[in-house]
Amino acid sequence: MPTQTDHRQTDHCLIDGRAVQRRILSGLNEAFACERQRRPVGRLVSVSIGPSPEVEVYVRNQARGAERAGLPFEQQVWPAGIAPEEAKRRILALNDDGAVLGIILQRPVPAHIHVRSLQSAIHPLKDVEGMNPASIGNIVYNDIALAPCTAAAAVELLRQTGLTLQGLEVVMIGHSEIVGKPAAFMLMAEGATVTVCHHMTRSVAMHSRRADAVVVAVGKPHLIGPEMIKPGAAVIDIGINQVADAEGGIRILGDVDTDRVREVAGWITPVPGGVGPVTVAMLMRNALTAHRRQVDAGWLGGEAPGRA
Repeated sequence: MPTQTDHRQTDHCLIDGRAVQRRILSGLNEAFACERQRRPVGRLVSVSIGPSPEVEVYVRNQARGAERAGLPFEQQVWPAGIAPEEAKRRILALNDDGAVLGIILQRPVPAHIHVRSLQSAIHPLKDVEGMNPASIGNIVYNDIALAPCTAAAAVELLRQTGLTLQGLEVVMIGHSEIVGKPAAFMLMAEGATVTVCHHMTRSVAMHSRRADAVVVAVGKPHLIGPEMIKPGAAVIDIGINQVADAEGGIRILGDVDTDRVREVAGWITPVPGGVGPVTVAMLMRNALTAHRRQVDAGWLGGEAPGRA
């Protein structure tokens, strides 16, 4: 009898994010091998401020993704009590290190650290996460090459359905600065017609029921049920929610009630195993873009880029 994991991997309705990740990372491995024949390729540096088991999971996944893409990966854990000025100084030092390809600032950070200040300190050409305000702002001008990774993963998974994005009616549920808004702008850059719903929207279901595709990033388990989805629509579930079960264990649920919605949807991403793996692949794709842009900017032979 197949396990639930086996069933999800063979279900035609569920989009297997792990398989998509494997294909992307395999192509990136070849691309980085070609780049390395012409010039040095730097390393990715992950920065965590203070220990965090939750962050460790993301770092391990990123490290595995980097290995599959053929990139060196370094993890730095800074003291939880580090002064904001010292944290920024260290970020600027990484900017100036010609052997550093990209900087990944893990979140959350301690309360005394202003995360946007550190994100702004990362040089835009080393911002492989696409979190610098300049990187997010570029999306408004259809420059989506260094977009936030989770938003980029949602768009990539929508492409996997085979639907033509140009003219597609998409409803984005959630309007955060790092996922919902960038995803909406990226979809508009592809020619989709996008409606953004949020906590002040009067009737989310009224909008979602007419959509060809629904992208959800809210952080509320099983918020979206089958009555909110048009038959045959694509559903991209970005939500990651930890929920205690009756036995006291922890289950990971998405924002979509997958088992019920899959009976209506044409395509749906599972949680886990959907957007998460592809987010890592988008991080590595951004790293390739960052490398090539650094080369175009003349950062050769380990030369420091200077301050943004």
